[in-house]
Amino acid sequence: MKNKLAPILALAGLVLASLSAQAESLVDGSVDAGKAKALTCTACHGPSGNSSNALWPNIAGQNAPYTLAQLMAFKDGTRKDPLMSSQAILLSAEDMADLAVYFESLPAAAQSVADANLIARGEALFRGGDKEEGTAACMACHGPTGRGNPAAKYPALNGQHAAYTAKQLQAYAAGTRETDGKTRVMREIAARLDNDDVEAISSYVQGLK
Repeated sequence: MKNKLAPILALAGLVLASLSAQAESLVDGSVDAGKAKALTCTACHGPSGNSSNALWPNIAGQNAPYTLAQLMAFKDGTRKDPLMSSQAILLSAEDMADLAVYFESLPAAAQSVADANLIARGEALFRGGDKEEGTAACMACHGPTGRGNPAAKYPALNGQHAAYTAKQLQAYAAGTRETDGKTRVMREIAARLDNDDVEAISSYVQGLK
């Protein structure tokens, strides 16, 4: 019986290995090339892709389609930041793809803890939204553990600095960040959040594992 199963198990192993390889990244880039090009990035995002400044994002482990989309937005001016815009404008399409898959390949930072006083409200908003305000649940796009959706270019949020997340929600609410495109989904949601809601959600996702 074992001899008969061996070829089947071997084939299954090859199939799984193939699927794993295909699932490595949805972006066609080179991790090795990205590593060589990432020196400038590490000045703000850290040598491991995890920033020591809470206003600068952790990008290690972030899905490559999202990172690539943001680099392209900084380059073409649809997303603006004094530091990132000046860096992205120098990058080619190949550079951006290589950097995206490189940072995707790095292990994400160990999650920080959430503020215990904000967990209940943060979890309620993240998982259930706010029906009275018409606010959708964050997990609908970002997943129950905040790991995002690479195919849809929705970012991973888990373990992200609370201060950075809050800054982005405020930018969406103010309309100064428009990378949600024609759907306006993030601008619509963020505009319905008050300051306490933003603080609670940002703290909660920082503690997600």
